[in-house]
Amino acid sequence: MAAYLLRRLMVSALILLGVSFITFFLLYVLPADPVRQIAGRSATAETVENIRRELGLDRPFIVQYGHYLAGLVQGDLGRSYLQKTQVAELIASRLPATLLLMLGAISAELLIGLTFGIVAALKRGTILDQTLMMTSFVTVSAPQFVVSLLLLYVFAVKLGWFPIGGYGTPAHLVLPALTLGILGSGWYSRMMRSSMIDVLRADFIRTARAKGLTRARVVLGHALPNAILPVIAMIGIDIGIFMGGIVVVESVFGWPGIGQLAWQAIQRVDIPIIMGVTLVSAVAIVLGNLLADLVAPFIDPRIKLK
Repeated sequence: MAAYLLRRLMVSALILLGVSFITFFLLYVLPADPVRQIAGRSATAETVENIRRELGLDRPFIVQYGHYLAGLVQGDLGRSYLQKTQVAELIASRLPATLLLMLGAISAELLIGLTFGIVAALKRGTILDQTLMMTSFVTVSAPQFVVSLLLLYVFAVKLGWFPIGGYGTPAHLVLPALTLGILGSGWYSRMMRSSMIDVLRADFIRTARAKGLTRARVVLGHALPNAILPVIAMIGIDIGIFMGGIVVVESVFGWPGIGQLAWQAIQRVDIPIIMGVTLVSAVAIVLGNLLADLVAPFIDPRIKLK
């Protein structure tokens, strides 16, 4: 286990290094000039050059990247060009809201998606199966802003069950988490159905049925633990996606997550914040996948980490 973790951490470090290099390079060749955003339209050429020199943006790419990497190794994500604040502090201030929305969204995805997938697998070939899979296809294809506004209009405006927007109470979490849960549940339901059908055909399931076990025990105790492994891998990916921020949903519901911070930084070409959010998202994806791999052996003892 220790050797496996060490190897995975080394690979993860190389992945993050690659992500940082590619992102930094793309921002370097970006036509938009962050210095112009800081100086303003009426700034003179001399003022622009002074700001460029002050920020170190007049140096060659490799020098700029080397300086950024040196700070990154020390845990320094840089300083926002416009907000004049450490990027780590800005991200940390948005992290609680982002983590809360991530937990709520993944819980909603699993609750809806796994239920649909299991029922569809057990009722394979029936009208119920076709209806659930069609519903899954619709949820996957639906635009985020449409689902967000629809839920907001029905449950917040018309029924008044939940707040229109904001952050701070469990009631504020319900609608944005449900929106993301509905949008992502289609992937889980389709994956769960496919995996469940394969497992239900296995010999050990026929043996369990032959022993006289109840249907619920066969499905929940034998089939589900084996069918859920692909879903765990999907959760690891979703962790990274949600940690990067869901801009549309956050905007509609006024949720103060990392996505809003990233969107504002992109509009203003605030490179340190863009780099910081990208790296946080990459770290979340790497850790999410590592966590999924570590959990898998506990669900299926046949899996060995080498």
